[in-house]
Amino acid sequence: MKILVASHTYIVDLNREKLRALARLEPDIEVTVVVPRRWRPGGVQNRIIETQPSQEGSFRVVPVANFSQNNQGLLTFGTEIISLLRQFRPQIIQVEQGAKSLAYAQLITLNQLLGLKAKNCFFTFWNLPYEVKFPLSLLEGYNLDHTDGLVAGNQDGIEILRQHGYQGLARVIPNLGVDKSHFCPQPQPELQSQLGIQADEFVVGFVGRFVQEKGLLTLGKALAELQTKPWKWLLLGRGPLQSTLKEKAVEWGIQDRIIWVEAVPHKEVPRYINLMHTLVLPSETDYQFKTLSAVGWKEQFGHVLIEAMASQVPVIGSDSGEIPHVIGDAGLVFPEGDVEALGHCLRQLIEQPELAQELAHRGYERAMFKYTNQALARQQLDFYRELLLG
Repeated sequence: MKILVASHTYIVDLNREKLRALARLEPDIEVTVVVPRRWRPGGVQNRIIETQPSQEGSFRVVPVANFSQNNQGLLTFGTEIISLLRQFRPQIIQVEQGAKSLAYAQLITLNQLLGLKAKNCFFTFWNLPYEVKFPLSLLEGYNLDHTDGLVAGNQDGIEILRQHGYQGLARVIPNLGVDKSHFCPQPQPELQSQLGIQADEFVVGFVGRFVQEKGLLTLGKALAELQTKPWKWLLLGRGPLQSTLKEKAVEWGIQDRIIWVEAVPHKEVPRYINLMHTLVLPSETDYQFKTLSAVGWKEQFGHVLIEAMASQVPVIGSDSGEIPHVIGDAGLVFPEGDVEALGHCLRQLIEQPELAQELAHRGYERAMFKYTNQALARQQLDFYRELLLG
């Protein structure tokens, strides 16, 4: 099976692990990843990533000249994409830039003009309702009309595109899995001592951006009301809400219980997760639907949840977006913004160590079965096979 995947996401080598795993599943699988040759991540001025080609057996990364260096929707590829398609002749073409992407329309059209007869599919993480107006509605309509299969990072993404008229094959498969060799149980006595965490302290952890929509104020209030064994709040990350959090911590009288850790390299994150007795993702939906667009945010997946689960750390999450689907029955879920409900979840884990142990086990099993790069690669291959049979 010849598979071509196009996305700016894979300019980062770490993000390619699922596709590497896909290429290794069976001897006849070839995976070619098309990435922009030049990309400005986050639109940062004066920072351009120059992507280099690479090949590892039947897995290769091919940088192609591109138009637009910082806009996913406007990204398109230069004429060399034509010779690549002619030479490779993929059976599956997957573009991971969303339903309204020019790159997807470009690959659909070249698929037709070159007579490749490949199956067209795309990936999306977008999970808020939206409307489109002319001429963008024509682009989306063209893309959806020529789509054989949809891969979404969450359940809401599929439902929204069903409302936009897509009726074909669809699956929820996140584009990035968890590295089980990196995120795994690893005792960290030295780091625990370095951060001043005592053996009897229950460590509540958060990893991510310090912003309003991540629900950190709700978590802070819930912790401030805990009347139980000693605890510490380990905050790993950074963001504009940090100054507010520090002010509130003083107001709540918990400033001495917080451990602040600036963002660390990704390879160091497992060390901090392994200090936690629970990881909490208390995200809160911030959404307004205007006449022609959606403004706001809703948790699209919550990757840190599967990292904690793979590390055998029990997880607690709000019911924002995809979080309940990621956790399933392998953790605790509370209504977003509900301080009392979150406090109850925390007390359950603190007061019932057997429950915490059971959830840690369930979370690990769920992560290994469903969310490793190898597991996601197998799901992707099953999806492609179903496409080719259709």
